[in-house]
Amino acid sequence: MSFTDFEYLLDKISPLISKQDTDFREAIPAKYRLAITLRFIASGDSYISLHYLFKVSPQAISKIIPEICKAINDVLRNEINMPSTADAWMNIERGFRRKFPHCLGSIDGKHINIESPPHSGTEYLNYKKTFSIVLLALVDAHYKFIFVDIGCQGRIRYKTGKVVNGDTISI
Repeated sequence: MSFTDFEYLLDKISPLISKQDTDFREAIPAKYRLAITLRFIASGDSYISLHYLFKVSPQAISKIIPEICKAINDVLRNEINMPSTADAWMNIERGFRRKFPHCLGSIDGKHINIESPPHSGTEYLNYKKTFSIVLLALVDAHYKFIFVDIGCQGRIRYKTGKVVNGDTISI
């Protein structure tokens, strides 16, 4: 991510994620909170690894990441638009045509490990036997997001009722 993109995103979500200092502690600045989250999403580093990198406790990191992901989702929700016309889908296909004819997007997903929410049973349990939420994204040929889903349970269910486990999904 470029510095300009980071600053743009930080400017958008700062009002939602900034915390105030107290008499007992200084708040973790918004830019560190965003950097921790982006590093986690990009690399999948453990909270312990992020602790050594950013000098923030794993307990704090476990609270920061879901909060920042929700803020990003809330702020950027209206900037990601699924095509609604045949012409819009054909424009996406044109971007892929040279290498991947008839392709309408590139999709991938990532399990984001979490602690099991209270009283959720196995609802967030994934095939790796850890609790997670799923980050799923569809992009066009220019890496522009056209669909994002953040936060469904560790298993993805489609209308057919089929459970698809895995890091990438073929549609």
